[in-house]
Amino acid sequence: MTPASLFRWLNVVLRGLHLIAVIFLGASLLGAPVAGALAVVGVAATGFAMLALDIWKKPGHLREAAGLAVVIKLFLLAWMAMSVSLRPVLFWLIVAGSAIFAHAPASFRHAVVLGRRSE
Repeated sequence: MTPASLFRWLNVVLRGLHLIAVIFLGASLLGAPVAGALAVVGVAATGFAMLALDIWKKPGHLREAAGLAVVIKLFLLAWMAMSVSLRPVLFWLIVAGSAIFAHAPASFRHAVVLGRRSE
């Protein structure tokens, strides 16, 4: 297995685990008897791991729109931990924002927002 293919499969596995954690988090917010705290840890851990891989592969990732969107999602996740009353709204903002960035054209996702593009 090449390093590029290993990276790709690790990213695929992390994204799958991340989606599972997000579903459990949403279920806990809707009152399902699941471990909400564990779901938050799962969302944060897989999210940070994917961010670390993205930064490792492309160091300028945080200067792009998609990288900044991840930082904003992490901020909103931290806010969820502090504000019980806003948790459902923040959760749906994160989900909606994630859907937009996941399916937006590459030219939008990878637009450099901070600084200049350095190839």
